[in-house]
Amino acid sequence: MSRVVVFDEFGGPDVLRVVDEPVTEPASGEVRVRVEAFAVNPLDRMMRSGAMPSTVHLPHSRLGVEGTGVVDAVGAGVTALAIGDPVILAAVPDASARGSHAEHITVPAERVIARPAGLDVTEAAAVWVAFSTAYGALVEKAGMRPGDHVLVTAASGAVGRAALQIARHVGAVPIAVTRHSGKADDLVAAGAAAVIATDRADLAEAVHHHTAGTGADIVLDLVMGPGQPNLLRAARPGATLVAAGFLDPRPTPFPATAGVTVHSYRSFEHTLDPAVVRRMAAFLTAGVRLGTLRPAIDRVFTLADVAGAHHHLDQGLHAGKVVVTV
Repeated sequence: MSRVVVFDEFGGPDVLRVVDEPVTEPASGEVRVRVEAFAVNPLDRMMRSGAMPSTVHLPHSRLGVEGTGVVDAVGAGVTALAIGDPVILAAVPDASARGSHAEHITVPAERVIARPAGLDVTEAAAVWVAFSTAYGALVEKAGMRPGDHVLVTAASGAVGRAALQIARHVGAVPIAVTRHSGKADDLVAAGAAAVIATDRADLAEAVHHHTAGTGADIVLDLVMGPGQPNLLRAARPGATLVAAGFLDPRPTPFPATAGVTVHSYRSFEHTLDPAVVRRMAAFLTAGVRLGTLRPAIDRVFTLADVAGAHHHLDQGLHAGKVVVTV
């Protein structure tokens, strides 16, 4: 039997329960992963609370899109992976049916990558969603290059921190945006070349100060909402803004700045593309080996206290990823 986190109705963390289910055998082309740890993400909160725009099938829905573990069974036709291989889940597009909040998960073999040496289990559980989102938005979508000034909103969050590290790794200049000046030192330590605290500074003026008057080349908007026009004013003519978040549920005004290219981005756009996933995996492995890419862990829970992990995420006070060990 395998322990699995399920919920039968939408609501707060208390709707979650841990049940025992038979272990599923992998189908042709699939692998079964014995999960060692998983991270809890905003997407999980949206699924659990009923805020997902896509359908979540109730009752007995699973959840979880991120995790790490060891291959413990392979289906017919799988030759690139073997039992005992440590892996990271690269995509779980059907999380309500077979999410990673469990002791075991079966996924197509192309939906896992090798776990980079140098990451412990909790780090490996927390690295992929943030890293792949930031990498896909900045490198694949915006074409980030060395020397680019990259403005990152919600920089204290997991994706924001990953973006700072990825920009540094490429040779770009990351500028962090936070609402609270008390987070400035932490963001500098996380890799920001400069920090703009909007409780003390005008965003556009500060960006132009840090870019010698030119403005940001790339803006990674992880918040959206009515504050986006301020980001556009902080960008140079010809810049690229990538909207890759949804932290502010209020409507986002239609961009009125014709000189800035605006892209909407969701990570499954690239994590379901095997060619891009190979590039992501190579970039991540190199960054871990060089010590330039490392996820920030806020707190670690056990599977028995998975509701506590969700409560902690809901409070919004975490600085890094919330991880559950199995």
